[in-house]
Amino acid sequence: MAGRGDNSRARPGTSVDVEPFRRAVTGCVRSIAGDAEVEVSFANERPGLAGDRVRLPELSKRPTRAELSVVRGLGDAMALRKACHDARIHATMAPQGSDARAIFDAVEQARVESLGALRMTGVGDNIGAMLDEKYAKANFGAITTQEEAPLQEAVALMVRETLTGRKPPESAGQVVDLWRSFIEDKASGDMRNLANAVGDQQAFARVVRNMLSSMNVAEDYGDEDENPEEAENNTDDDQPRSDQQDDSNAEEDAGDDAAPADENQTSDEEMDEGEMDGAEVSDDDLMDEGDEESETPGEMKRPANPFSDFNEKVDYGIFTEEFDETVTAEDLCDESELDRLRAFLDKQLSHLQGAVGRLANRLQRRLMAQQNRSWDFDLEEGYLDTARLTRLVIDPMQPLSFKRERDTSFRDTVVTLLIDNSGSMRGRPITVAATCADILARTLERCGVKVEILGFTTKAWKGGQARETWLANGKPGTPGRLNDLRHIIYKSADAPWRRSRRNLGLMMREGLLKENIDGEALIWAHNRLLARPEQRRILMMISDGAPVDDSTLSVNPGNYLERHLRAVIDQIETRSSVELLAIGIGHDVTRYYRRAVTLVDADELAGAMTEQLASLFEDQTSRRAGKARRGR
Repeated sequence: MAGRGDNSRARPGTSVDVEPFRRAVTGCVRSIAGDAEVEVSFANERPGLAGDRVRLPELSKRPTRAELSVVRGLGDAMALRKACHDARIHATMAPQGSDARAIFDAVEQARVESLGALRMTGVGDNIGAMLDEKYAKANFGAITTQEEAPLQEAVALMVRETLTGRKPPESAGQVVDLWRSFIEDKASGDMRNLANAVGDQQAFARVVRNMLSSMNVAEDYGDEDENPEEAENNTDDDQPRSDQQDDSNAEEDAGDDAAPADENQTSDEEMDEGEMDGAEVSDDDLMDEGDEESETPGEMKRPANPFSDFNEKVDYGIFTEEFDETVTAEDLCDESELDRLRAFLDKQLSHLQGAVGRLANRLQRRLMAQQNRSWDFDLEEGYLDTARLTRLVIDPMQPLSFKRERDTSFRDTVVTLLIDNSGSMRGRPITVAATCADILARTLERCGVKVEILGFTTKAWKGGQARETWLANGKPGTPGRLNDLRHIIYKSADAPWRRSRRNLGLMMREGLLKENIDGEALIWAHNRLLARPEQRRILMMISDGAPVDDSTLSVNPGNYLERHLRAVIDQIETRSSVELLAIGIGHDVTRYYRRAVTLVDADELAGAMTEQLASLFEDQTSRRAGKARRGR
């Protein structure tokens, strides 16, 4: 199927029939899983396992050997999960706390994959290829400090090494080395005991719990027997949601007036995707590249920071980052309050949702028009054009005719909406911004475009703990930025819209909106985008003014934050692959951004957002068409 070497491809201009490979992978998955009823599909979506359904990545038209090995590895890993993993035991033994749970989940996945590698060498090779690509895409090779290295990945890699004797893949970089001495000092004995329990999930989980306790990550588990009733009640994170929960989700979706008018005309493909997403849980969401925990998907994907020495070059300082935080909406608010705030948001803009929905429909139609399949005909290579076979009947001397599908212009795209959460946005601007972001996220995802929604503000007015520390240190001169940042993840790019919908209600919370330091927020959002695997990355800033932080500006020049913002924007616009555009609400942002729109009224935001995004995609289509004409 491929030539020599892992990256060899078929002869240029030709396509490879991958159907036999798909059938072979499907058979292997069913055989390893021990279930002939397992349904295996291939799609341009993130891989996942839900019940008896396995979703693997779609193959390219000319796949490399490395790509084939990765798909095999994903299939093997999910089949082993189904065959060797008991969700009830896992939920019963799981520790409290997100950090401990992340390590526990990662080590359990390492256990099932190690079982396959120990029993079948080929399976071990496939999983190794899958892991190598996973860490390469996450750019783990650029990690140089322990703070950047995910502990759960280091522990999981060391567990694999202990169980199978296979070294961590080269693409994992220094992640294991950065944590190895800590893990060995704290839990070397427990690590050695894992090999004796690898075939018994419950015994293995006990050893892992002891290991977490030794590392001071989780509390002692104890030797008490598990209560089956408790186990059954604690499987929320490992089993598909109950019918009651699914019904509530359905009612929530159906009752959302902001939905575009053609929401109910869902294709079979979209229904399948929705069912998979509804069944996926953090425990079974196996192979999302760099995404083992659903709390902050994408957070693992840490790229080499192009702004690593940027602040020094532009003379921008930060007094301390100790009190800064990057949090999800769920970390700041409990579920019941998020539901209440979301209902309040919907009520505030009930009269606007119809107009926003119509604009979203318009955007979707424009994107879908570009997404429609188009073909080049009368080619010497490609897919056989059966519509032209009649010519052979009429004239047997006619050559065969082939066709090839043209690449779509925006499928492999991710969009980040970065929303100013400063106090000046309070009231109508923030409610309109939240609703428009909500509608755009759903619309773009239905068109195959990933969407991330982020917010930025500060933890306190007038400096917070950073200023208190500065005062305690005797007010040293030129402290630089002097406040505690709060960066909020409302929706990560890999999270389905319906799971993140209520998070946007957090913007309505009293006391959330404080001050804004735009430059550092842009760097944060930009670096998250660079860590994404998509080829095209778009960053849209929605703000109503220049950066303002009284604490910082009181001890630095008056243009300190604005000068930094201009430098960050110039760096992104001139030296980055990320496409940057901005929308200013009541404030002229065209003096900062090359591509920007200024609105007088917040009610104009919905139309501006949709038009700006649509024009970006149309510009790309026009450029490609122009290149095609020039090449003829």
